[in-house]
Amino acid sequence: IELFVKAGSDGESIGNCPFSQRLFMILWLKGVIFNVTTVDLKRKPADLQNLAPGTNPPFMTFDGEVKTDVNKIEEFLEEKLAPPRYPRLAPKYPESSSAGNDVFAKFSAYIKNTRKDTNECLEKALLKALTKLDDYLNTPLPDEIDAYSTEDLTVSKRPFLDGNELTLADCNLLPKIHITKVVAKKYRNFEFPKELSGLCRYLNNAYAKDEFTNTCPADREIVLAYSDVAKRMK
Repeated sequence: IELFVKAGSDGESIGNCPFSQRLFMILWLKGVIFNVTTVDLKRKPADLQNLAPGTNPPFMTFDGEVKTDVNKIEEFLEEKLAPPRYPRLAPKYPESSSAGNDVFAKFSAYIKNTRKDTNECLEKALLKALTKLDDYLNTPLPDEIDAYSTEDLTVSKRPFLDGNELTLADCNLLPKIHITKVVAKKYRNFEFPKELSGLCRYLNNAYAKDEFTNTCPADREIVLAYSDVAKRMK
């Protein structure tokens, strides 16, 4: 298995691409042996042009076969690298897959906006999406309620979206949440409110996992990637 991901500004390190990180995390969590190649989009080598013509990273080769669609790659890996040899990564609860799915769109609208008069409205929309995610993270899952049946569990203690382990849902959401956090702070001086305790707990647990931190681009790469996108207010 070889994974091709977007390279950073130096042409070698990991670049800012939540889809690349999503697949990188999945392969790492599966515990399979794989190689990672960073692709410099400014100087895409000829052999890669031939391998996946007209395709930008991420893409993957599996036993020599090229796969380019991120969602299909995820499905393929979950099916191909299955128990008992490899862990199942699909979340148990379908709601975990859709939790936070509007955060990135709200963030994008907020960061691309140049008008002062609409800034507050777009910031509120982002905050609302983050609060909805926080509510999901703080609502106990049925598993937790069963485990704590002797006491009344009102706030979830789980570290991740679907429970105690990272799942496909986290591989999709975490890279986007991290980008939102870094870029909003840098270009809009917006920080995730401390009151969003579920979100804070979630990120702290993610930052303690190698599968997340070691597949993450450096903050400077994220900031650089948004230097043209994050427009100044007028």
